[in-house]
Amino acid sequence: MQTNISSPAHLDPQLPEATVGLGLRRALLNTLRDAPVGDFDFLEVAPENWIGIGGAHGEAMRLLAERYPLSCHGLSLSLGGSAPLDESFLEQVRGFLDRFNVPFYSEHLSYCSDDGHLYDLLPLPFTEEAVHHVAARIRRAQDILGRRLAVENVSYYAAAHQDMDELTFTNAVLREADCDLLLDVNNVYVNSVNHRFDPAVFLAGLEPERVVAMHVAGHYDEADDLIIDTHGASVKPVVWSLLGQAYDLFGVKPTLLERDFNFPSYDELVAELNTIRRLQRDADALVRVTVDG
Repeated sequence: MQTNISSPAHLDPQLPEATVGLGLRRALLNTLRDAPVGDFDFLEVAPENWIGIGGAHGEAMRLLAERYPLSCHGLSLSLGGSAPLDESFLEQVRGFLDRFNVPFYSEHLSYCSDDGHLYDLLPLPFTEEAVHHVAARIRRAQDILGRRLAVENVSYYAAAHQDMDELTFTNAVLREADCDLLLDVNNVYVNSVNHRFDPAVFLAGLEPERVVAMHVAGHYDEADDLIIDTHGASVKPVVWSLLGQAYDLFGVKPTLLERDFNFPSYDELVAELNTIRRLQRDADALVRVTVDG
């Protein structure tokens, strides 16, 4: 039996749609603290990196949370894993979300543990059994969190057993779990090159009402038929183009620029954020023309 989860009454169901964000990384704490208002609209944190953190880092995060809305993107829930779901951790996450009034929590459609943490996001087999398994765990997680969960499509390199393609698997999980999708546009492109499919067809096959937020990031071109999702480089033009296509299909959604290391100057990060804003404005303008036309 599916449980329909809505956000608590004191929370907005999601971030405002035409917003851009950055990941809150410790290496950027001082830079983000000193940033002019208006450069970005929200900050994304991995709750497991901040739950229980005190001292200077904890105080810096708290002060930023007073200035900017937070979204949360988990790293270690292992929704597709075989070990029991870590319900005590989920209770801690719920407390963190409530404490900082976080409107949005997402995790990866993958697994990352097997009798211990593997420190990587590993692909699931695309099978009916896996659909039922991960959907049940997502429903249970939503029950504990008391709010809807969004899952992110992940990049992968060595495919597990596949009775269906990634698009069919993703849609099946979203429907059976009755959860939302955090659409990582760069991951769609990475997988399309590495596993030979059309990224535009993948986007067009997603259910629009499930897409509630987006990620965009850089990658490394290892070869013509192999690219690596790194989060350590600038966004490529082909991915910007795909983000524009995603806005046309699903409407403008809160969009995070992911950068985890090899940080450029702050001005370069702001320039990429401004590219997101431009694409959002273009998509909004197209909608207005279509409606008025």
